[in-house]
Amino acid sequence: MDRNAPVGVFDSGVGGLTVVREIIRQIPKERIVYFGDTARLPYGSKSRDTVIRYSRQIIRFLNAMEVKAIVVACNTASAYALETIQAETSLPIIGVINAGARTAVHATHNGRIGVIGTEGTIGSGIYTEVMKKMRDDIEVFGKSCPLFVPLVEEGLLHDSVTDEIASRYLSVLKGKYIDTLVLGCTHYPLLRSTIRRLMGDEVTLVNPAYETAVELRELLAARDLSREEQAPFLGEQYQFFVSDLAEKFTDFATAILPGEVKETRQISIEEY
Repeated sequence: MDRNAPVGVFDSGVGGLTVVREIIRQIPKERIVYFGDTARLPYGSKSRDTVIRYSRQIIRFLNAMEVKAIVVACNTASAYALETIQAETSLPIIGVINAGARTAVHATHNGRIGVIGTEGTIGSGIYTEVMKKMRDDIEVFGKSCPLFVPLVEEGLLHDSVTDEIASRYLSVLKGKYIDTLVLGCTHYPLLRSTIRRLMGDEVTLVNPAYETAVELRELLAARDLSREEQAPFLGEQYQFFVSDLAEKFTDFATAILPGEVKETRQISIEEY
């Protein structure tokens, strides 16, 4: 395995860019190939079989890009497809759920943890399962927020409509007296200020993107796959691909990663 090869990161759309942002902060020398499946989002309302099929296609694309490791920067794909695709490839692959779950378990004081995510992630019960293995006395309260992803994809991060919908979703969790809330979808950190305001300062917000970037850094070091400090960059350090709406993606991505998104290329993911 070429230690100077790029890391592959994929998500259903722009949400995974929050993970890319943290990877750049944690391991700035690494190359990254990002794929956003903008033609087929959201994943949260799709069946397990469909998400596995989509994930397999994306893995084949990332393999064609000769990546050395893959981050599934999508909670739904991590819940539904991670175990399957890990078994089908020799590349190291990590998701975003374990890191977020571990952080939440360490952060809670009263043992009452909320998780917000897509219908697929919440319906899978994966966060509850993982956290209960770490600490069996905690209580986990899940709430699906299916409209958050399209609101983020439309750029409605600070809008009265978003405030109203978020208030309705989060009111359920406010009544559960949680002290920790997992942002269980990589789109949700982009709504962090709204969620923080509605939940209050007494609730710790857990962003799995940061923890996942730390896990990737440690994984690369353990596998002796960290990029060489003096290795030259041939072409762009960060490459971005989507399955649709490349120009719209570039506009949004530039706001999240200022100066890092030079070009977004559209590919036909169904060919993989």
